[in-house]
Amino acid sequence: MNRSKHETSGLTDLFASRRYFKKFETITGHLARVAGVMEAEGDLNRDEVKILTRYIAELTFTFRALSQKYLLVGRDTGRFFGSLAIDTRYSGFPAAEELLTMASDALQADRHLDRIETADELKKQMVEVIIGDRQVPTKLQFALSQRLYYEDLQKGQLFWPRNDPQIVWTGNLSDDRRSFRIHWAVYDTELNLPVIYMMEVEDTGRTALPKDPRRWPEAQAHLMAQSLGKLKLVTIAKGFDEDFDDIHPKRLRRFYAGPMYSSAFTEQSGPILDVLKAARAPAGQDWALVWTEEDLHSERVIEERSGWFSSVEREVFALDPFSGRGADLGATRMERSIVLPQRAFQALEEMNPPGFGSVRKFVVSPSGRVLRY
Repeated sequence: MNRSKHETSGLTDLFASRRYFKKFETITGHLARVAGVMEAEGDLNRDEVKILTRYIAELTFTFRALSQKYLLVGRDTGRFFGSLAIDTRYSGFPAAEELLTMASDALQADRHLDRIETADELKKQMVEVIIGDRQVPTKLQFALSQRLYYEDLQKGQLFWPRNDPQIVWTGNLSDDRRSFRIHWAVYDTELNLPVIYMMEVEDTGRTALPKDPRRWPEAQAHLMAQSLGKLKLVTIAKGFDEDFDDIHPKRLRRFYAGPMYSSAFTEQSGPILDVLKAARAPAGQDWALVWTEEDLHSERVIEERSGWFSSVEREVFALDPFSGRGADLGATRMERSIVLPQRAFQALEEMNPPGFGSVRKFVVSPSGRVLRY
């Protein structure tokens, strides 16, 4: 998941920018269906699908907000406002700086909205300019697009650079042992990718973890500080296990949504882009999205001395046993999937590049149905 370069470029062409946002709206819509297929096949349970689809929906709203911000890119709006910076060399997603700016804008959304006329008033003025002056009301269109952008930020429910941990009770194992699922997400600034985490824990504290005014804030802060793509799952889980004697991590998963490949927008090297070029798919179907899941399980529990008279539980995590790869991977298993339209899938099957035999394929039919191969 590491890369040597961190390259972005701006989408300065109006129509290219709109095509890019339309493409991602399509892709995120299909991702929700992919999660449904994974649930039907037993890879995810209903609660896990709800968590993933919620983050996917927030990602969709984030793209929608950014599309409003850059709705008139390349047009003379009377003021310079830049263009969407995307990572063309690796992820295909917007640069992390876009989301950081968006988060900053959200803190000041109320102030901006107070200074911009209402949408109805702007539309009324636009009609007057079109009919009375027979001109394109570009500046008014720009003002309206910015109003809609700040309104989207004000509504919230977006995928932020940091989406702090939330906790869901999943049952009591005994009177003094409760189980929870913790989930959180980040927009990784190194990878320019949305990354989602899920951790299943057992809690033996005196007060239930979500209601504990000391442990829960500490656990949240710890997890956010460790949410870095360059850290192995086993490093994150062990650090958490050692810092919290009465919170026991039993399973930790990390989901990478991306990279996104498109011969129209990205410049990655490798077989996926070659497949897309060979497919010569029409606009809107020229894409492929990689979806990666890393999974770490606790294999067993050992007792460690703690002080003179007590002991604590510590987890021993299972690493992938094949060829020592688990130690390098830092997880029990890793599974890669690729989501792509039917035409691109046909090209992939015909070219049959090495390394794709073990990759799960989720194929989107022209009608939008998702099938797994």
